[in-house]
Amino acid sequence: MLIDTLRRLLVFIVILLVQGLVLNRIQIFHCATPLLFVYFPIIFPRNYPKWASLLWSFFLGLGVDMFANTPGLAAASTTLVAVLQPYLLELFLPREAEEHIKASAAALGYDKFAAMALILVLIFCTVFFSIESFSIKSWQLSLLCAAGSSVLTFILIMSLESLRR
Repeated sequence: MLIDTLRRLLVFIVILLVQGLVLNRIQIFHCATPLLFVYFPIIFPRNYPKWASLLWSFFLGLGVDMFANTPGLAAASTTLVAVLQPYLLELFLPREAEEHIKASAAALGYDKFAAMALILVLIFCTVFFSIESFSIKSWQLSLLCAAGSSVLTFILIMSLESLRR
């Protein structure tokens, strides 16, 4: 249990630093940004305590908000993904799956993990950019940013997942 917590803390710190120091500086066409930190709540294992996943995700989002000066935006979006992840994971797991199976391409299969990750990334980016713009006037720009960031984030997540095998 302690080793799992330390490993999760290390992943937390690495993702936070990579997002805050590197990926927040990347913008393609001034709207598409890779948002790697959504990967953290996506990979929570089955039957992980919901309160713990919500706290981990909230504090990761809060850390990203501190780097990006976007108060509460990433925290709210990341917490929403942490709320939805267990339910989507149950949809993609086989019935005879272990109780504490990890959400990964190796455990679920590449196609099922990709589908689950894509759904969560699309939800995350839509909520993230909808809250960010908070205006009905610029819905086209928000939609373009959400689509571009979703594509970049999904490619980055699947690249990391293929290296994780």
